Amino acid sequence: MKKILSFFAVFTFLLSYAQIDNIADGESITFRIHYGILNAGTANLTTKKTTYMGAPHLYVKGTGQTTGAVKAFFKVEDLYESFINTDTGLPSFYVRNVREGSYRQHFETVFNHDNHTLILTDKKTPANGSKVMKSIKGVQDMLSCFYYLRSKSTSELKVGTVINMNVWIDDEMFPFQLKVTGNEDLKTKFGTINCLKIIPSVKSGRVFKEKEGVTMWVTNDANHIPMLLKAELAVGSLKASIDDLKNVKYPLKYLK
Repeated sequence: MKKILSFFAVFTFLLSYAQIDNIADGESITFRIHYGILNAGTANLTTKKTTYMGAPHLYVKGTGQTTGAVKAFFKVEDLYESFINTDTGLPSFYVRNVREGSYRQHFETVFNHDNHTLILTDKKTPANGSKVMKSIKGVQDMLSCFYYLRSKSTSELKVGTVINMNVWIDDEMFPFQLKVTGNEDLKTKFGTINCLKIIPSVKSGRVFKEKEGVTMWVTNDANHIPMLLKAELAVGSLKASIDDLKNVKYPLKYLK
């Protein structure tokens, strides 16, 4: 159950540069997380336009927590933060600070995309200090790749699209691949909306049951908002469904 709230972060994405100009200042997306038949918790993503090191950035904050009966025997309080350069779509600074049961981790990462290095600081164990590590061109963090995917135009993200990416998770680089396999009319609490069906290929074994045990549906429009995410885990299954949505840049078009 350690990954109940952090699992949705693997749906994330991308390599080439792109301006992030379709995300509204003050956008908020909230998901309801289900573990099997249990209402397990909530996850929230918010945005704020700001500057970082003198350059325009999008500040993204992601939080997750267990609720109800699940919280009684497994408490999760996760915090993710990312400062994303709005001109390049690449992260400059990333924080992962999680409390999941007895597990604790707090990493901060500074990205240097000019020389393909990063500085990793283990805040949980200050004695470890900071270390400079080699990176890869176009690397994303667990939040920035999510918004970089959404920056794709409707012509760039369509059925048949395959995207390869490298995502920085904790203190490691992981390769991912996205496949847009089709579109479906999805029923949500707000109404029925046409969505793209996306399958990320993920590393199986530690968390996910199979290499392609994850599926997500994003709105088939300029917003590319995730409406539903499903994952078959090594033990059980997880589902994240849209629960609340505020300050989206483009109006959503629900089907009658």
